[in-house]
Amino acid sequence: MASSSSSFPAPRSRSKKPLGKMADWFRQALSKPKKPPDPAESTSRDVSQPSSQEDPPAPGLSSAWSPTSTPTHGGASSTTTSSSGGRWSKDYDVCVCHSEEDLAAAQELVSYLEGSTASLRCFLQLRDATPGGAIVTELCQALSSSHCRVLLITPGFLRDPWCKYQMLQALSEAPGSEGRTIPLMSGLTRAAYPAELRFMYFVDGRGPDGGFRQVKEAVMRYLQTIS
Repeated sequence: MASSSSSFPAPRSRSKKPLGKMADWFRQALSKPKKPPDPAESTSRDVSQPSSQEDPPAPGLSSAWSPTSTPTHGGASSTTTSSSGGRWSKDYDVCVCHSEEDLAAAQELVSYLEGSTASLRCFLQLRDATPGGAIVTELCQALSSSHCRVLLITPGFLRDPWCKYQMLQALSEAPGSEGRTIPLMSGLTRAAYPAELRFMYFVDGRGPDGGFRQVKEAVMRYLQTIS
């Protein structure tokens, strides 16, 4: 038993040596960051900090220049908008509203307006509506896509409920815009003029050209106001 008890201390003394070395190594490793920095290194760090802080302004400088480039694009877009604005901002210059029995007169008016030197772009529903399209939808789109509306008011126009709907739709598109809705009276007396249009002057179609010239001049006057 004595010999076995005397043999145990030897391994303990061997295990203490590696642990002691490891402890000394950790102490040295942990004590290194606690050393005061070298003045030369701190000076170099102080000098390098402004340069590192000044580096980010490079992207900032480019972003500062981006507003100057933005107006350039804005100017280009405004130029495009202005070039596509005015008369060319809509698909048609004139939308002609008429009764079915006045189709021949409406076609004659459209031929006159399109064949003039102004080359006005006209919408005639039976000619220009999309095949298969809903009638009401086609009319509303044509009215909103035209600068002016010509109402060919005849006895047939007053008898047709659809024509009254066209008239009310034309008025609702631009109720306060002068020159956009142009009534053309034909075959009617002044007393038969629709009450909904009493605040508007009409073109008298009893002249030699049926009032077509006055209609064209009225459309041209309005187009000049938006050009």
